[in-house]
Amino acid sequence: MKVDIIKNPNTCSCFMYYIRGDWNKIDDVNTLIDVGTDNYILRILENFNSTGVGKTKVEQVILTHEHFDHAGGLKYIIAAYRPKVIAHAKLQGVTHNTFDGVKIKIGDREATIFHTPGHSNDSICIYVESEKVIFSGDMPLVIQTTKGTFTKEYVEAFTKLVNLDIQIIYSGHDEPLVNNVNTILKTSLDMILKSKII
Repeated sequence: MKVDIIKNPNTCSCFMYYIRGDWNKIDDVNTLIDVGTDNYILRILENFNSTGVGKTKVEQVILTHEHFDHAGGLKYIIAAYRPKVIAHAKLQGVTHNTFDGVKIKIGDREATIFHTPGHSNDSICIYVESEKVIFSGDMPLVIQTTKGTFTKEYVEAFTKLVNLDIQIIYSGHDEPLVNNVNTILKTSLDMILKSKII
């Protein structure tokens, strides 16, 4: 699985992740996780090498949640590539609503969708077990204080993630976290459980 990280330096936008298979095979699923605020990503995608004979650059889009900095540019992607669009939110342009535990293919790997309400009610994370990576959108995963307030749904979702083997976190706005990830998550859960839960 190849992961390319794309960020528009000119706007307040999220990180976008372009996922392809290692060998650009016909059955790989070229996937874009989040699309940013505008059409910036279209220019970037055109610079990538061939993605397989008869394939489009983007066959599916996964939106981690509906906020504008992650989903605002969806109409441009749809116009350019006509992809399948997967989200928990019922946004215009979404073709497939997803739910907790759904398995999907991204690039050449199987991924699992986790519904992770907290940042927003429709937030999801995408976990690729074979790579030990998670695409977390804007779900707060690094908690360093006991002064926060968290919902029971968020705590339940966080607990699911802590029980996964995660070595890399690709988040919506921060550089990838690649060191001591499991320890950081366990420490964060401890902070959460000592905080106010509503």
